[in-house]
Parts: sequence; C-alpha cells; structure tokens
Amino acid sequence: GKFVEFHGEGAASLSVTDRATIANMSPEYGATMGYFPPDEETCVYLKATGRTDEEVDAVRNYFKAQDIFGMPRRGDIDYSILLELDLETIVPSVAGPKRPQDRIALPELKNTFINLLQQDVKTGGYGKPYSEIDLRYAADIGASEHALAIVVGGGEQHSAGVPAPVGDHVTTKDTSVWTETEMMNNRPTPDRVAEVMTEEFPKAHVDLGHGDVLIAAITSCTNTSNPSVMLAAGLLAKKAVEKGLKVRPTVKTSLAPGSRVVTEYLEKTGLQPYLNQLGFNLVGYGCTTCIGNSGPLDPSIEDIVTDHDLIAASVLSGNRNFEARVHQSIKANFLMSPPLVVAFALAGTIEKDLSKDVLGQNEQGEDVYLRDIWPSMEEIGEKMRDAFDAETYRELYSNFAEQNPMWNSIPTSSGLTYQWDKNSTYIQEPPFFEGFGADAGEMADIQAARPLAIFGDSVTTDHISPAGAIKATSPAGVYLQQKRVDVADFNSYGSRRGNHEVMMRGTFANVRIKNLMVPGTEGGVTLHQPDGERMSIYDAAMKYQSEGMPLVVIAGQEYGTGSSRDWAAKGTRLLGVKAVVAQSFERIHRSNLVGMGVLPCQFKEGTNAASLNLDGSETFDITGLVASDYHSDGAGPKFEVTPRQDVTLTIRRADGSTEEVPLVLRIDTPIEIDYYLHGGILPYVLRQLLAGTTGF
Repeated sequence: GKFVEFHGEGAASLSVTDRATIANMSPEYGATMGYFPPDEETCVYLKATGRTDEEVDAVRNYFKAQDIFGMPRRGDIDYSILLELDLETIVPSVAGPKRPQDRIALPELKNTFINLLQQDVKTGGYGKPYSEIDLRYAADIGASEHALAIVVGGGEQHSAGVPAPVGDHVTTKDTSVWTETEMMNNRPTPDRVAEVMTEEFPKAHVDLGHGDVLIAAITSCTNTSNPSVMLAAGLLAKKAVEKGLKVRPTVKTSLAPGSRVVTEYLEKTGLQPYLNQLGFNLVGYGCTTCIGNSGPLDPSIEDIVTDHDLIAASVLSGNRNFEARVHQSIKANFLMSPPLVVAFALAGTIEKDLSKDVLGQNEQGEDVYLRDIWPSMEEIGEKMRDAFDAETYRELYSNFAEQNPMWNSIPTSSGLTYQWDKNSTYIQEPPFFEGFGADAGEMADIQAARPLAIFGDSVTTDHISPAGAIKATSPAGVYLQQKRVDVADFNSYGSRRGNHEVMMRGTFANVRIKNLMVPGTEGGVTLHQPDGERMSIYDAAMKYQSEGMPLVVIAGQEYGTGSSRDWAAKGTRLLGVKAVVAQSFERIHRSNLVGMGVLPCQFKEGTNAASLNLDGSETFDITGLVASDYHSDGAGPKFEVTPRQDVTLTIRRADGSTEEVPLVLRIDTPIEIDYYLHGGILPYVLRQLLAGTTGF
C-alpha cells in the first residue's frame, strides 16, 4: 500500500509512455500509486499529444513553483525506504500463469510451465502425470463441424480425439494414429445446434495439447497506450508475414486498443494490414480479454479442452491474469508485451523457449527464429516519429460527444430522481438502504456463525466477484433465464454490475475458486450445515438467511488481491457474511469490507484454517467487541472498540469441543469504526447528509 516514487538516471531515461505503463501497474506490485515526477520529458510528451505551448508552459511553471519539477537524482531526497534497480539487469519476461506478480524470465517459461503441469495442485500446479504431458488430441474445427465424440479402441472406451504418436506411430493405447485419424476424417458429423458465423471459426483439422495458445490478445489500456510496444508488435507482424509465417487456426487473436489514436498511427505507419493478416484485427476500444470479454472458443476446441482437462494457455498484454478471469476454460494465462503476444500466437504454444527454439516455419519449410523478426530500436524509433502527430490527438479528442451519434441517440429520462425499472436485468435499485434509520447501530459480538466457505491463499477479487462470462447453470444464469434472458444475451458480470440480483449470485461463483469445505472440487459450491447438503454458495447463503444464521468466511493469505472491485465486498455483505477471518488482507479489499459493514479479522502469526483443522462443520463466535457484562438495554459499562485491538474467535466443533483463538481486529482507523457502526460507508454518508454535517 505504499506510495512509490521513481527517481534516478534510469527513471529519467524512460519515455513518458514507458513511465505510464510502470505507474499504471502499481496495483499489481501492491502499491497505492506509482509516481514519476514531471520533468522536461513530460512537457515534450504533452506537446506531442496536442497541448498548446501555453498549456505546456502552465504545467512546467506550476511544478517549478512547487519545487517538484525535474527527476530527482540519487541522494536528492530522503525516502523512507530505498530500493535500487539497475535497468541493465532487466530481461525479457512474462507473468503467470495465475497471478501478475509471478514473473518468469522468457528463456525459463517452457521449463517452468512443464514443471507446473506436473506439480501438485495444492502447491499451485496442475497435477498432471508425466504420461499425459505430450498427449495431443485431434479435432475438426469450424462453423460446420461438431465437437468430436468418437470411440477409441485399445482398451477403455471413452470419447476422445486422437492422440498424436508417442513413438513408432502408435498412441499411448497402442493403437495406430493413422487408422484413428482416418476414422475421424470419415466419420458422420451431426449438425451443430447453434448457428455459428463461418468467419468466427475457420474450418481446419487441428490437434490440441497442454500448453497450446488458444487466445492471443493485444489488449488493455496500459500497454496499448504505449506507442513503442504497439509499433514493435506491428513491425514484428510485418516481418513475420514477409517471412511467410502464419498463426494456427486454433489461436483466437484480437486487437483492442485503449484509444483510437492507436488505430490512427498503426494505419499511418502501414502496420495494421500486417497485424490483420495474422488475425489481430480491431475488435473495439476498451476492456476486452483482460477482464474476461474474450468471447467464445470454437465449440470443438472447448469440448476437447474440457473433456480432457487440457491446460491450454492465453497470452495477453493486459494487466491481470487471475484464475478464470480471461476465459473460464483456459487455466494458464500469461501477461506479456504486445510484440511477445504476436510471437507466441505464431509459436502456437508456450512450450517453446523463444530465445533459442524455432518460432515457426515458412511455406518452404525453412526455420524462422524470433531473432529473425524482432524489430530493432532504430526501426521502432523511425515509426515513433510518424506516430506522434499533435494534430491527430487534437482531432480525435475534440468534440468527442459529437463523434458518438449512437451513444447520443440512446433514449434517456431526465429529472432529479432516477426512475427505477423493475423489469430491467441490468439496473435495479440496490438494497443497501433498506431498513435505514436516523441512528447508527451499536457494536455487537458475533455469535454462533456458520462458515459459508473456507478458502486457501491468494483468493482474489476475481475469485470473489468474477467480471467475465456468466454460465447458464450458475445461480446468476438461472436467474437471468427466469427473467427470460436468452443465454446468448447474458453478456458478462461486469456489464450487469448495476443489478445486485446478478452480482450477489455471482459472488464466490468463479469456476476456479476452491472451497476447502468441499475438497477436490472447483466452483462456487459449499455444504449447508448441520445437514451437510451440497449446494451453490448463493443457495446456501439464502437458506442461512431464512434461518436467521450469521455467516463468516475463513481465508488464507493475500485475501482480496487483484482489482479493487467494490462488488467483492458488496456481494459478500448481501450474502449475509458478517465477518471475514484471514491470515492477511489486500489493503483495498480490507477497506472495502469495512465500508460495507463486514468485519475483517486477521489470524495471528502461525495460525490458519489448516492448523486449526477446520472442516466447515463448526460454528464461530467473535467476541471482545463489547464488554463481557454489557447489556443491550444500555446497562453495564461502556466499552470503546479501538483500531487493531485483539478479539477472540471461539470455535465450537461438531463433537462439542471448543477452542479459543486470538485475532486482530482489522478495523484500522477511528473513522472506519464509525463506518462499521453505521453499517457501512453508504449509510454513514447519508446520515451525515441528513444531519447537514458533511461540509458539502
């Protein structure tokens, strides 16, 4: 949660767009902000992007008057903590497959992934036996083909594609690859139920295996606002096309810049046609693959991935790659620069060391390496001069409203009060002010709470409140179908975040979330206690609410990392969760929980759900929030809760035994105590408004 200020000769040498990329990634490296002081380079950038001389002078003069203009050199400022990074030690890297902080040097990616395939699931791997690592499954893809479902001989009968040979042209089941391929190619193919556009899924005969790249997306405002890496991607595409390289039809490619300026300079420099030839066509501006708007895979591909639990990969130039964020069926997601996205799309797999392995072959069968098509700094610099045109920025960013006639034509209502539409499935009146009164509540202990879920480490806000696709069989999907919304019109959780009915059903509904109360399973399921009935987390929460049962969530380290997503806290509150007890919290999510009236508490060092042998059959008391002899009628001594005080977790097990565990109350400031007593920041602000004490 620190404020990170970059300084020194290395920081001064970076372009403003490079600085912006690093600063924008501050949430990913756990900071409140990343700050590069303004200097003359900043002024050059402002002028190049359409600001007038007067505006640039005003910026320069203001920061000089504040005595903060110019990049500090080493020793100029006494910082509380100083970290040194030599830019010469930076090597090409990617991050993944599940978290943006898990950096992997490019030459190590292949071996790291192969090791993760075989590593135990409990330690962050995928738990695949060595015998499965090289298996490949054949498929016919395309709009007129259907997912494979043929019977394979050689022993156990099950539906599968044809594995590639593992030696002497035989499969692991000791059957002929060629015979089985012929059977596939000549099999009768039933019609697909859903109609698919032919250009969406081109027809091809392919094979799939672990590590195959199925999504390659140049996306996110952070990277696509940096001309140097975008032009590098275009130049790499140009050289690849000229070398005769192509992208496999199994790779879903896309280009979604954060600005129309990107399209303008890619067209102006003549690079967009080469990106188009490799499939990186413009799909729109804004959040796409990075937040889960990746669209569907070819149904045949998806069938094989799910039927055989293939650990397929996505490569994207986005900021975040938490589990099931990019696509629910793709389990390995790697963040990288735009030119590397193009490179791995061409490679078709992450099981290559692109620093030395062959990238691909041209039509003549000649090997092409990444070094053969990687653009030089001189080539990028030449295109950069063409990209920065002040007049283009002025034109595209002036009269913005007039350039969006479709947006302006949307019918709207006017007035001081919003008119809620009870039939809308996108926007509903939120319930956060139901039962609102003039007075704040009182602090109270939590008694006899049931665990809604018990989680391990690194549960992110994407796990808690997914933003991507809505599954038809999920509680949110069932709700939408009950409202007569077709599955094809579901859109995403992110697009429906104005409807609490959808979002609370989506809370803890990530397909990759692992509730330790139901070991060996993935997805938003839990056990209702004391009957032990298995059901969705949403259904269990509603059943507990009807029973008047308070709920807690138990978690491990880094609970709530990732996007500062408010619905991760809102949904938790609406499910009836009174407290979250974790080994550690991400800073913003902890604050958001308090802001929604949910009590965050932290285990002390050395204690967690595993060490306490929790299985979900327990009930929990959290005490120490009121005096032991305090009475609800106001009698007894007053007791003032203080930030970060100790409280007690009493565990009452199914066998009748009890255990007391000390916790730290993670209400960290006096104002947060006020927020909590008011039931959250929203009731607090409303009461301030009604009392006329807000100052605004």
